[in-house]
Amino acid sequence: MLERPLGNLTSLITRRAGQPIYTHAAPLLICSGVPRSGKASLLSRGAAAMNMKPPPHGHGASTLLALLSLSLLLLRLLLRLRFAAFRDAALSLHLLARVRLRPVLLRLPGATTLRVWCPASPSRKPPLLLLHGFGGDAKWTWARNLPRLSRHFHVYAPDLVFFGAHSRSASPLRSVAFQARCASDAMRLLGVPRYDVAGISYGGFVAYRMAAAEARGAVGRVVVMTSGVAATPGEMREMAAREERTVEEALLPETAEGLRLLVRRSMHRPPPWMPDFVLDDFIKLMCVDQRKERAELLLELLKNGAGFDPLPVLTQETLIIWGDKDQVFPVDLGHRLQRHLGGNSRLEIVKDAGHALQLEGAEHVNNFIKSFLLDERRIGPGVAVAQK
Repeated sequence: MLERPLGNLTSLITRRAGQPIYTHAAPLLICSGVPRSGKASLLSRGAAAMNMKPPPHGHGASTLLALLSLSLLLLRLLLRLRFAAFRDAALSLHLLARVRLRPVLLRLPGATTLRVWCPASPSRKPPLLLLHGFGGDAKWTWARNLPRLSRHFHVYAPDLVFFGAHSRSASPLRSVAFQARCASDAMRLLGVPRYDVAGISYGGFVAYRMAAAEARGAVGRVVVMTSGVAATPGEMREMAAREERTVEEALLPETAEGLRLLVRRSMHRPPPWMPDFVLDDFIKLMCVDQRKERAELLLELLKNGAGFDPLPVLTQETLIIWGDKDQVFPVDLGHRLQRHLGGNSRLEIVKDAGHALQLEGAEHVNNFIKSFLLDERRIGPGVAVAQK
């Protein structure tokens, strides 16, 4: 619902397959949906497009109008006490104006559309793909990470399929492998041949799957955060069975009280004030659209996990980050994953942080990712604990 005011902005940077599109400072070529024979040439043209001249001033004026439209929307939402919707629009405005990221719609095979927040201009920074979990879309999940990480990385943050208003698919597939293939296809279409990937919770399953299979040759290093990748499907089902509610009710709440319980379960220090009208607004924004499809994603995850049996050992160096107060996936699963990966991995534990680690321990998470991907030549095995 809230994404509709962004329609004019999205239309500025989305074109049919094979047509050039312009972000604020650099043109980009979207080549989804083209025949295989034409993909290579289009991809090379897309990469070359990063060195083309800036778009005409008319495009800058259009982007300015889109920013003005978002600003007016913020005022309207605030006056209507639509605080979740206000926050959503404010996040979009912040990414556009300050972080310099732009939303791009990609048309993938199988009648699938993926929205990706992409850099507005080329740079020499290393590319980093961020994959969110079930708690929201890309901009909500990484709200405390994108500003810092974008200083050091060329960040790509997709809304995974069936999350947000624009990432949709007519495909009946609901597996982690399907999500991994879509994310991998998106990076190829964006002309990014090599990149690191970081995923949290459900996004950690997708990141692991990409590194092991769908994008094995493209993924450099891997960051897995609070993700039950090392749990067997049977253990996943046992954890779900111990809950008083179904997994759909727990992770896709339909009431303010249900969302309040989810927040308290996900955070070690939840907000002290969570009024019903704010929670109800968030549910309308994030938990209604495509709820059926996301419930099917959950059931498939419980049934097959990442889709491996047995779980392969990644060849890439891997950083594992966990909160010691995680009530969704206990920290023991982090230790198990580190033992499984062996000397090619390290586990960092953030004290007094829960499952929503990227929010509660944002400073530590940002520092860990930067240090691991930029500052370290070779990972040292073991476990480290970061104090709050």
